[in-house]
Amino acid sequence: MAESTLLTDLGTQIIIPVCALVGIAFALLQWYFVAKVKVSSEKSDAKNGFSEPLIEEEDGVSDHAVVRKCAEIQAAISEGSTSFLYTEYKYVGVFMVAFAVVIFVFLGSVEGFSTKPQTCTYDATKLCKPALATAAFSTVAFILGAVTSVISGFLGMKIATYANARTTLEARKGVGKAFIVAFRSGAVMGFLLAANGLLVLYIVINLFKLYYGDDWEGLFEAITGYGLGGSSMALFGRVAGGIYTKAADVGADLVGKVERNIPEDDPRNPAVIADNVGDNVGDIAGMGSDLFGSYAESSCAALVVASISSFGINHEFTAMLYPLLVSSVGIIVCLLTTLFATDFFEVKEVDQIEPALKKQLVISTVLMTVGIALVSWIALPSSFTIFNFGVQKEVKSWQLFLCVAVGLWAGLIIGFVTEYYTSNAYSPVQDVADSCRTGAATNVIFGLALGYKSVIIPIFAIAISIFVSFSFAAMYGIAVAALGMLSTIATGLAIDAYGPISDNAGGIAEMAGMSAVIRERTDALDAAGNTTAAIGKGFAIGSAALVSLALFGAFVSRAAISKVDVLTPKVFIGLLVGAMLPYWFSAMTMKSVGSAALKMVEEVRRQFNTMPGIMLGTQKPDYATCVKISTDASIKEMIAPGALVMLTPLIVGVFFGVETLSGVLAGSLVSGVQIAISASNTGGAWDNAKKYIEAGASEHARTLGPKGSDAHKAAVIGDTVGDPLKDTSGPSLNILIKLMAVESLVFAPFFATHGGLLFKLF
Repeated sequence: MAESTLLTDLGTQIIIPVCALVGIAFALLQWYFVAKVKVSSEKSDAKNGFSEPLIEEEDGVSDHAVVRKCAEIQAAISEGSTSFLYTEYKYVGVFMVAFAVVIFVFLGSVEGFSTKPQTCTYDATKLCKPALATAAFSTVAFILGAVTSVISGFLGMKIATYANARTTLEARKGVGKAFIVAFRSGAVMGFLLAANGLLVLYIVINLFKLYYGDDWEGLFEAITGYGLGGSSMALFGRVAGGIYTKAADVGADLVGKVERNIPEDDPRNPAVIADNVGDNVGDIAGMGSDLFGSYAESSCAALVVASISSFGINHEFTAMLYPLLVSSVGIIVCLLTTLFATDFFEVKEVDQIEPALKKQLVISTVLMTVGIALVSWIALPSSFTIFNFGVQKEVKSWQLFLCVAVGLWAGLIIGFVTEYYTSNAYSPVQDVADSCRTGAATNVIFGLALGYKSVIIPIFAIAISIFVSFSFAAMYGIAVAALGMLSTIATGLAIDAYGPISDNAGGIAEMAGMSAVIRERTDALDAAGNTTAAIGKGFAIGSAALVSLALFGAFVSRAAISKVDVLTPKVFIGLLVGAMLPYWFSAMTMKSVGSAALKMVEEVRRQFNTMPGIMLGTQKPDYATCVKISTDASIKEMIAPGALVMLTPLIVGVFFGVETLSGVLAGSLVSGVQIAISASNTGGAWDNAKKYIEAGASEHARTLGPKGSDAHKAAVIGDTVGDPLKDTSGPSLNILIKLMAVESLVFAPFFATHGGLLFKLF
């Protein structure tokens, strides 16, 4: 008989949706505070999606012209972002429908589209629901995951484009006011995404349970489609958004800053609107979908393993939903943590911004450790068994608590190491800046070396958390360690979204012709945002490594592989090919940015050369053409990398079988994580080295500057090289390793039954 838990099943059914609804309510409250920024009676362009009235000057100057200009720029950015996402989602929608059909046909054919009950995979004495049911429910879960992912990205973009001008206008009252608006806006996105992901997953489980009844093995196998849907949309969002933003950024920087010596975000630069739109569609919408995908997959991986462990066999509902309970407590913890930044402590000076954001990470981690201990105490039996490759391993509740805690703290370590290597407050970035004295070549060499070196500690952190969690609770331990890393996702996203919002605010200040003081404040917000964005990417990559390993374990179990032997040729060739895939994928995405940037540079040069009034300020640049170049390039170029990731598991599984596929998954995980960390940190370091020279805050920085000096030009070139690394290839790689693993898990029944055609023939 199963040991009962302190928390009843009814309690679980109440706590999870209540926590999700509290998260949504808190997000709406933050939205209300952002919207309260004083407005005038003039309405802005209705195309903005909100028809919001405009913000009024409050420091006695009442400069309506500046305010109106901010509104126009905000409307243009919002309109560009919305139209790009609509175009992207049209293409992605077609893919979603086509892939849903593939899932249904492949999984339905496992038992020849039979509607008769089948023998359970892990218990031959019982009958489970037919394979056709799993096919149908997996397809529904896939569509729900995809739609939730798309909505997460779209809402994030809408919030960011709503808040950017408000942050600019608040910056006139002081850096603290602007910080609060940007941070609250990030919190809206963070809490909406975390709460929606949790609520939809909870509802899906309860609805599917009505049909599956006691067949929890089939129920949670079908739920894996939710993770696949989330990640497949995230892949296209990240790649398309990354290509868009970096094509515009590289074009704007190379011609504007290096050739024409005009400041970043100068309204005379034809690519400036496209650049600001890119921040929202790449860094906000793409990242939102990405972290939602990680959350969905880590939950699915944990639920699949738990369904064939004592939780699932004995039908212990509360213990079964332990991953969702951890996420529920995470929302409450993040809510309390957010209050520290918005209500308990006030940012008054520029040098308080970065510490305030870093405190968010530390406070959420400490509080979450207590939260996990509480959940483990009330929601888990004191002793239970976890499925471990064919045998049941006995685990104590305190061991599972340690698994989640190890993941949580490993995330914090990765975050701080990333910050050390990408913030210009520390010597690594300052050394890169110093190398600019001798030109762009030495800057590139130093930056690459920094990126490779920055991989060391995060990999040790991931390795230790894998060893500890696997030793305690097998693959389930690794899945909940990933969930631990993502348990403070609302705070992580708030900090991450804060960056692009501040970046946009700075751009609007420059374009609206606001004073240098305002621009200095928005630059300070932006510099802190750059570092926090790098920390966010570190979290995403670290959690992706743990998630994909957990999914890999679930796949190996589901495909009935007793062991993955590297010495078998089938597995070894898979390892080699898998390790090559991240390079192939990176080559595609970087080439895409390069070719799109080439068109952008040519267009910006053409406008400067044929329209001399632009530089004199008497002629308005043609922003729309640059926006169109970025849109067309990103939509066209996202298809090939997306196809590479989505088709590889299908081709390998069908033609070479599950053993080779297990090699491909292991190879892509091992090489993908390293490239992703080094690419993100190299790009982040180059960006902040440039900002270090531009700010001229220290004696050392002033010897390298000012803007327009040779050292500054070398730094701009390094930053431009790093752009596709940190915002396109690097962040997309973590989706590659997760997506291939979750796709293999969803199709595992088909591969196990019909896969390996070539090896069967020869």
